[in-house]
Order: sequence, then structure tokens, then C-alpha cells
Amino acid sequence: MAYSIEGDLLEVCNCNVLCPCWIGEDPDNGYCDATLAYRINSGEVDGVDMSGVIIAGVGKIPGNVLDGNWKRQLYVDSKASNEQSSAAIDLLQGRLGGPLADLAQLVGNDLEPKRAEITFTLVEGKGMLKIDGVLEAEMEPYRGPTGEVTTLNESIFTTIPGAPAYVSKAEYFRLNDAGVGIDLDIEKTNAIQGSFRFEFA
Repeated sequence: MAYSIEGDLLEVCNCNVLCPCWIGEDPDNGYCDATLAYRINSGEVDGVDMSGVIIAGVGKIPGNVLDGNWKRQLYVDSKASNEQSSAAIDLLQGRLGGPLADLAQLVGNDLEPKRAEITFTLVEGKGMLKIDGVLEAEMEPYRGPTGEVTTLNESIFTTIPGAPAYVSKAEYFRLNDAGVGIDLDIEKTNAIQGSFRFEFA
């Protein structure tokens, strides 16, 4: 089994900016309610073209991110074919190895994946993520004095290994997922953006 994919990441959680999880510290509230979404712009998984596929996860992290035992619900965009959906789930659940398998090891309770309409937009740094009936968030990265995006590198935890993370803030973050046990409507919280390239042979 092999894969080579690249694309973009949007991530939001209920921590303040910057989420302590990324540097291995305990989350601000003692737990971290988070969502992350990967939009695959190009690439393939075992010969399956994954261009345009979006897969998102909603997770409840009960303590330090590195201690694992996350509870997670995966959502695959309803526009993906059944073959693409199966490949995306295999990727995120760690069955295909590589960096995404390392992340999957932190999940203690993976609920049955669902299909949903997912909107993922990223224009000039402004990101918007929506899972129909579940989640909506809008975010924008911080910028330094030269206008360049503020980045986080060499962090002990990352959802995009090998790439810098863009430190961002969510203008709003609304999430209601009974299965995971999250119901929130908050503003001005942590967000992360970035690009990824994952390869595993």
C-alpha cells in the first residue's frame, strides 16, 4: 500500500491562541475540543486519484494531546466517490502507514465514519470550514511586520509533519456533535492553517 498526496489543512479548537497541544503542554481548558480537515488537491492512494477529496475529523482530546485516548468522528465529503471515501478513511485511521498512522495512534475511540457535505475554502489566507449540520468556522492567520504569515516550526506535535503551521485565529467556531460529546459556539480561539505533502511507500 502506498500513497502520495498534497493539499491544505484547516484546524480549529477551543484553546486560546496558540493551542498548547502543539508544544506538548496541557490544553487551556484541561481538554481540547477540536476539528481538523484535510483537502487533498492532488495525489493518489494505491492508484485511486484523490484530487478534490476533503476529509475532516471532530475530536475530543481529554488531556495532554500526547497521552492519546482521543474520541473522534471522521467525516468524508459527500462528493467523494465510494472508492475515494474508503481510501481517505484508511489514510486517517492509519491503515496505510506513514505520518497519518502516527496521528491515528492517538485516537482511542474512533466512531463509525460518516458522509457529509463539507465546504473548505482558503483564499488569500482566509479559511472557512463547514460540515453541514455539524460545524462552521472561519479563520485568518497572524502576520508579522513584513506581512508574512506567522509560522510554527519544529513543534513536538503537528497534524502536518514536515511542514510549517500557520498560526491563526478563528473568528467563530460552532460545533455540535452529539456522538463525540461536543456542543460549543465560541469566538476568537486558536486555529491552524497549513499545507501538507504526505508520501509513504
